[in-house]
Amino acid sequence: MKRNARARICAASAALLLVAGCSGGGGGDEDGARGANRTPVEATGAAAQVQEQFERVVDAVLPSVVKIETDRGEGSGVVFDDQGHVVTNAHVIAGARQIRVTSASGGSEQRADLVGAFAPDDLAVVKVNGGSLKPAVWGDSSKLQVGQMVLAMGNPLGLAGSVTNGIVSALHRTVSTQGEGAFPGSTIADAIQTSAPINPGNSGGALVTLNGEVIGVPTAAATDPAAGGAAPGIGFATPSDTVKRIVPQLIRTGRVSNSGRAALGVVVRTLVDPQSGQRSAVAVVEVMEDGGAAKAGIEPGDLILSVNGTRTPTQTELTTVLANLDPGNTVAVEIQKPNGDRREVKVTLGELPGE
Repeated sequence: MKRNARARICAASAALLLVAGCSGGGGGDEDGARGANRTPVEATGAAAQVQEQFERVVDAVLPSVVKIETDRGEGSGVVFDDQGHVVTNAHVIAGARQIRVTSASGGSEQRADLVGAFAPDDLAVVKVNGGSLKPAVWGDSSKLQVGQMVLAMGNPLGLAGSVTNGIVSALHRTVSTQGEGAFPGSTIADAIQTSAPINPGNSGGALVTLNGEVIGVPTAAATDPAAGGAAPGIGFATPSDTVKRIVPQLIRTGRVSNSGRAALGVVVRTLVDPQSGQRSAVAVVEVMEDGGAAKAGIEPGDLILSVNGTRTPTQTELTTVLANLDPGNTVAVEIQKPNGDRREVKVTLGELPGE
């Protein structure tokens, strides 16, 4: 009976067998001692080279990544230049009255002031007065390839100086984020999709190639409606080419005068069907004087049904379509007049005004 009982204990303790053994003799202790003294397996060849390059990149780039704390929350940032300008997401600092910055590699907390923000691309610039911050090297996101290894650096869940790795999963995604509080939401064209984990607090940090260049600013993680939370391994970053176009304008004037984004020249709102509760159409509230829509005969009260054949039942979907077009393009816009008449008009797109 004792032997059977011992066998049952061995079976129940299978998870501990590699550590303590479950032998009836004294060989278990000897085997355990030999296991404890074994030499760890070292990475060799290509694996060792990749590991060493990861370490070099982290050492080089992490000092350019900062933790951003405000009276409304926290996020991450990347040092843009040697004048103390730090890039982050607009939603990180939206509505903040106080902004504090700390280097991800350590150091004292420093006060920062908002220079400017551009919500459509979810970008903002803050400036640290005093101190010495190391600027990052900003790469060319147009040269990225799907499958390329990348590292995400930032402040997820308040854990400053965190680094995760993954690959570029896809390019040229159009990603819309919902508004919250003082942040109106954004639609980012040409977003980089990555498998590198992006968690709350990573926003505004750095997506980095293995040559140490920042090629994106992590902005959002996909959500899984079925699970009711983030979808693992699907994150998005604003490309560095967008950062390099928008940020210098914010630094110079505090606003964006050349957004590079197409606009119809209207202010719209989404209508909700009172019967179904579903969003059903985009209504024109205001038409900009001398804009493309005004010249095409679009008026307040009209409904915008589609652009170039793509249905636009919500403001977000209209913005998504426009995000993939350029100022100066001529598009076919299907509208419905208040009397129910439908027609197609040609609109030459203008440029989305700055903020």
